[in-house]
Amino acid sequence: MKHNILSEVSIVELKKGDSSLPKLSYRYVTAGYFDLSVVRENESWKIEITKKPLEKPLEKNFVGTLFEEHIDEPRAFAAVYNGEQVGWVELGYEKWNNRMRVWEFLAKDENRRMGIGTLLMDFAVEVAKEKGARMLVLETQSCNVDAVAFYLKRGFALIGFDGAAYSNTDLEKKEVRIEMGLTL
Repeated sequence: MKHNILSEVSIVELKKGDSSLPKLSYRYVTAGYFDLSVVRENESWKIEITKKPLEKPLEKNFVGTLFEEHIDEPRAFAAVYNGEQVGWVELGYEKWNNRMRVWEFLAKDENRRMGIGTLLMDFAVEVAKEKGARMLVLETQSCNVDAVAFYLKRGFALIGFDGAAYSNTDLEKKEVRIEMGLTL
């Protein structure tokens, strides 16, 4: 049984330009994906998203950075345990449509499944509510089935997708951008 560390975790706000801002190293392994099928039928479309297994597990790795220039009104927070940052969430307020967007969201590998992500997402919801946002939104990939399950468990719903967000072959690569939202 893992030690419950949540009572010992604090959330601190990070500041743009701070020399100690981390590079966020994302890594996940997946054995499945959500297959997106879009078929045009006369003047309509038929859209189906079906969870399917991959032929072999797929490992994804990428690096994120905080306070990118394209983020409106960025705010970043770290979950701190024993003086060490163990998770992060970065939010940006989209004034034009009154939504708060999760730009970065990560718990360190060794601190996953301990409640850090839930703590940070609950905190993000509170920040969005305090700002008066009508919705909290985020994106993930159709091959990140664990992330999709995490967001669904927290009340997020599918609000859209982009079959060419990352490349012109996203559908073939089974890596479609999925937009999810939580009404506040």
